Amino acid sequence: MVMNEDYEGPPTDRAPVFLRFRSSTPLIISTVAVALFTDLFLYGIIIPILPFVLSDRVGIPHQDTQKYTSVLLATYAGASVLSSIPTGTLSDKFSTRQIPFLGGLLALLASTILLSLGQNIATLIVARVLQGISAATVWTVGLALVLDTVGSEKLGVAIGSIFSVINIGALISPVLGGIVYEKAGNGAVFAMGFALLSVDFLMRLVLIEKKVASGYIVQHKVGDRNSDREGSTTEEETAVPSAIDEEAHLLSEQTPLLATKAALAADEDLLPYVLTTTFSPFPILPCLKDRRLLTCQVMTLTQGAVIALFDATLPLEAQSLFNFTSLNAGLLFIPLVAPYLFFGPVAGRGVDKYGPRPIGIFGFHFLSIPLFLLQVPHQGGTTEIAKMSVILVLVGLGLPAISSPSTVEASIVMEKYHRANKKLFGEVGPYAQLYAINSMVFSAGLTVGPLAAGWARERFGFGGMGVGAGIWVTIVAVGCWWGLGERKKKSIY
Repeated sequence: MVMNEDYEGPPTDRAPVFLRFRSSTPLIISTVAVALFTDLFLYGIIIPILPFVLSDRVGIPHQDTQKYTSVLLATYAGASVLSSIPTGTLSDKFSTRQIPFLGGLLALLASTILLSLGQNIATLIVARVLQGISAATVWTVGLALVLDTVGSEKLGVAIGSIFSVINIGALISPVLGGIVYEKAGNGAVFAMGFALLSVDFLMRLVLIEKKVASGYIVQHKVGDRNSDREGSTTEEETAVPSAIDEEAHLLSEQTPLLATKAALAADEDLLPYVLTTTFSPFPILPCLKDRRLLTCQVMTLTQGAVIALFDATLPLEAQSLFNFTSLNAGLLFIPLVAPYLFFGPVAGRGVDKYGPRPIGIFGFHFLSIPLFLLQVPHQGGTTEIAKMSVILVLVGLGLPAISSPSTVEASIVMEKYHRANKKLFGEVGPYAQLYAINSMVFSAGLTVGPLAAGWARERFGFGGMGVGAGIWVTIVAVGCWWGLGERKKKSIY
């Protein structure tokens, strides 16, 4: 397919079967949710078993497992960092998002095969590189597809709902990974992954984007007018919901582009967003000087680092303090992720209702509390395990409040840059590039997190690591107060 900045319509006059269902908002959101679920599931089943895979299958000495665990986690994130911006740029140039969406799935399939069969560190590193490339693709293209579908006004609740669903993958994958590895071995663990990949592939293949569906509607309406069949409606037309019909009407009209500051004089709010300098390969880059976008990237970096902190250290700390097996280490992730299932949509609705700023400030302040408390659990039995579980529940309550605000805030800001610079960004806009940068920064957090956490745990202990993380999260909360939201303008009259 030829890559064009603007979608030029479907290649044929015949509408696909089940067009209404395949282009419906619930199916599109569900497909993105399943894609992200699959990514997190295949990431998560590795976490509790990775130290055991390194020692049992690869033959790494016990004293080196922390180092190689951190290296493999960081490799995944590093590959995602390096591939995010190219992925986002290409996605904005393809006529549809489905092509890169399917390409990311092929990388994930290859990665899963190598992870299931690899007998040495080099093979596992290659597998993690491919997994990182896939993650960059699915998060970049998937979130851009969600914004294309629901718009920025409903993005908070959509992101919150998707995150609550996909975190089921983060919840059950470590548990299942630990249980199945201990009871049935390596092959059975990855068999679950291959089954999920099959479902993911079918959903990505079936999906039809709304802009593609609207193109069919425009063509059929033109055909009906030319054939003078007044009052008649084709089966394909009735198969498409009214939302798409309205979208087709908008797409078929010519909208004047706001090209200069003079043209924007009537819309004073957009004047600060007019770009005077451009960078043609990646036109979004000049926007990153924006105070609000910079704050969003710091929030995203911190979110990735906090998640990776627990991925890299919790299984080993549980093994050290409580003599946990891979099964027990997997079960310990339940109190960490379970609260997200219930509070993800709540946090998303809060962002849509009250704005990203107050939710972000509250979320980071709240999250600092359990991080400081990580020094409380000590070696022991049920009582100490209960202490750790309660702290992890508090972390799980804080994570939803720091995930939605940065995504929604960045989308609101970028929408203004898009409106103010239509010629630069085109009708499609720079949203895939935005989510590529978000994915890159999140992956940078996943890179820094395990390395810093592993170093801090070995040098200062698990509790000292938590204190350092708590201090940083508190600083980010202050940054949210300074950096998020519109600043009130003084009247010039």
